[in-house]
Amino acid sequence: MPNAREVRIIYGTAWKKASTSHLVSRAIQQGFRGIDTACQPKHYEEAGVGAGVAACLEGSLTRTQLYLQTKFTPLSGQDPLNVPYDPKAALSEQVAQSLAVSLRNLRTTYLDCLILHSPLTTPKQTREAWRAMETGVADGGIRSLGISNCYQLSELQALFHSALIKPSVVQNRFYADTRYDREIRAFCTANGIIYQSFWTLTANPHLLGHPAIAGLAAQHARTPAQILLRYLTQSDVVPLTGTRSELHMRQDLSIFELKLSAEERAAIDALL
Repeated sequence: MPNAREVRIIYGTAWKKASTSHLVSRAIQQGFRGIDTACQPKHYEEAGVGAGVAACLEGSLTRTQLYLQTKFTPLSGQDPLNVPYDPKAALSEQVAQSLAVSLRNLRTTYLDCLILHSPLTTPKQTREAWRAMETGVADGGIRSLGISNCYQLSELQALFHSALIKPSVVQNRFYADTRYDREIRAFCTANGIIYQSFWTLTANPHLLGHPAIAGLAAQHARTPAQILLRYLTQSDVVPLTGTRSELHMRQDLSIFELKLSAEERAAIDALL
């Protein structure tokens, strides 16, 4: 049964709309074993993810071979006309309702990870939501917990130290404006937390076009995207990729056939 540490690259399902089920099935068929989604109809078709997974489980693949993670999205991140839980309910009940919807959408009895989509307005509210998520772990519907869009180290530290069940995952946008989360990534490494990156390629065209990465791509007969993704996986980062292209899916999965040297990694590290 894979956990967050064993899954080294994840297929992201945001903004796939009606294509979600087809693309999830294709990703799994190509070899992806980690799937990311959210209980947020504004940007995700969570039920489509469940349908895509179910189609693949009709063969020899079993649920225990997949790592499924979804998110509880606070009201601030939801479309007010399409909230998947009672917006007037207490926060803890919103979490419980969202979890029930996710389990139904994904056609599973448990989640490998439930991620808090973002910190809430106050630290007190964040702790309240986290406590409700911890209840889900105690009840057996969740295997581990994480947090996304957490860009303040102090905020992550406060959550980590107050949590009864520590975050296993931090999932953040990977881009220059946050200095590529160097301090947060160091905290994650020191505390056994998996750092997952999203918008890894989209937010970094300047890296993909840099001569250092382009040169390594030419040297290894790979694409710049493959070089950057492999660099990250060798640097304790688990990247998300949301490609719709089967060719790119195969390319993304094939990065593990390559191993960058310490000198090559240092050259890329200097760019971040």
